[in-house]
Formats: sequence, structure tokens, C-alpha cells
Amino acid sequence: METGGLDKLQKVLGVFDENLDTVARELGLLAHVEGTQIVLEGEAENTETGAQVVESLLSIVSAGERIDKGNLLYCIELAREGHASDIEGVMNGVVAVSSRGKPVKCKTVGQKRYADAIKSHTITFGVGPAGTGKTYLAVCLAVAAYKGKQVEKIILTRPAVEAGEKLGFLPGDLQTKVDPYLRPLYDALQEMFGFETYQKLMEKGAIEVAPLAYMRGRTLSDAFVILDEAQNATREQMKMFLTRLGDGSKMVVTGDLTQTDLPEGKTSGLKQAVSILKGVEGIAVCTLTDKDVVRHPLVMQIVRAYEREDNKRKKGEKK
Repeated sequence: METGGLDKLQKVLGVFDENLDTVARELGLLAHVEGTQIVLEGEAENTETGAQVVESLLSIVSAGERIDKGNLLYCIELAREGHASDIEGVMNGVVAVSSRGKPVKCKTVGQKRYADAIKSHTITFGVGPAGTGKTYLAVCLAVAAYKGKQVEKIILTRPAVEAGEKLGFLPGDLQTKVDPYLRPLYDALQEMFGFETYQKLMEKGAIEVAPLAYMRGRTLSDAFVILDEAQNATREQMKMFLTRLGDGSKMVVTGDLTQTDLPEGKTSGLKQAVSILKGVEGIAVCTLTDKDVVRHPLVMQIVRAYEREDNKRKKGEKK
């Protein structure tokens, strides 16, 4: 198949043709290059899938993105499922632009649906495993909304629940104690605004980062509000948070139901909310999966390994 020029061909092939070798190995094909064409040999079904993968890789390159092991394996999975063409729509969408002028794009179909849901709904739940970009994309869209004057402030909050460590042993007041838990939010904001602008916006109150408990009794108007790590919110906290919604505001609730740190016997407010609010007009529930993991490819394998173990345990409990 024709790749549209030597420069694109080299980017698709990768260093020492490692990308093409991976495609061939995963699909049981023989592959080689003739001029600017990639030739695939093997069973008809597999060669068709391989051709779709190459088309997907060309879409990534044409969008100015780099092919890495993660998005390469993702393209192969999409092609196997018959959804290879979906990658083009993903690559063409820009979510926001960082302080350095770098466009932030979705990297998977699931991420694209999640970003689109946030744009078109008042409240969006983003549920999925670690590494799927739930928090990062939400912060990027919050910054885009602020820069576009759609909201007057950004509010980021998390439940102050420890993952194995105790807040009481950390020095300082409550705000200082919870800062380490809010670090991913700070990092994303600084990347999008730049450190100096971020500091100024914090000082004038246009950006607020606080524990979930600080939301009680407030009405959050003209704000983009993100509740992160929501699996650690109780049912009462989740109801309290959602009913803070005021005019002109948008809410995004993110969490991973497999990483709940609540005391035994406590039901996750995120789990209940997703169950009872799904289908309510103005509310979107987006479920991201291991296929949407955009960190190191090993993270996807780790997530899947734990899912398999959880499924075995659940089957054992039913017997």
C-alpha cells in the first residue's frame, strides 16, 4: 500500500522498522518495503487488518503526532475490532493549547467521547482505571473554558482520604496536609497556564484548589468544577457536592472504582451516583477502559492483570 512519501513512510516504519515489525508480528504477517510502499503478505483477513493499521498510523503522522508503542498497539486493537477509521476523528480534535503553545489532543476513542461529553453536558462522570487521562483532560477543558470566558473560575477538589498513609503524620495545617494529594491537579494547571499566570490566578481566587469538605454550604456559580478521586467520596459527600451546582457552571467527576480507599463497609458515592444518575438529561457517564490507558504500555498490562485477578476472585466468591 502507498504511504504518501518518504518522510511519512519513515515515521510510520519507526527506528529500524520496529513499528512495521510489531504490526507483522502481532497479526502473523510478512512485511517489507518497496520504494514508498509497504507490502503485507499473509492470510487475506490479516492483511486487510494490517492495511487498516498502517492507514491509522498514517493518520497519526499526518496529524503531527509521534507513533509510540502505546498508540501503535492501540491502532492494532482498533483494527482487530473493525474500528480502525475511528482514530482519524481522534487525531483531528484539539482539546486545549498549553502555555507553550502545544496542542493537547485526545489519544483514544474513549478519551474523545469523554472530552465531547464534557463539552456538551452540565455534569460529566469520567470513570476508569489509572492512566486514562480522566483528570488531565478535565483540567485542560477547564482551562480552555476559562480562557474562552465561559466560566469565571476553576474549582478543583478531592476527598481528603488517605491511600495507606495518615494525614495526621504530615506537618502543617489542613491545607498543607492535603497539598500532596492535590499535586496532579497543580501540575496540570501549571502546564496549561504557565507557572506565573497560575500563581496570579491562584492569588486572585480565579483558581481554587480545596478538600471536598470545604464545598459544604456553598453555591458554585459560573465555575468549572472538578471532583477528582471521587471513588473516595461517601454517598453523603457526593450528594452534597452535586447539589452545589449553580448557574453557568459545569462539573466533572472523575474516579477509579477499583481503587477505593474508604473504610470497609462504606459505599463509594461515585458508584452510587453513576448508578442512579445515568440517563438523567444533562448528565453524561463515560466509562474509560484499559484500552484508553495512555501512560507506559506496561500500565495497560498491569490494569488488565488486576482486572483478571478481580474477576477470578468474584467468581470464587459466587461459588
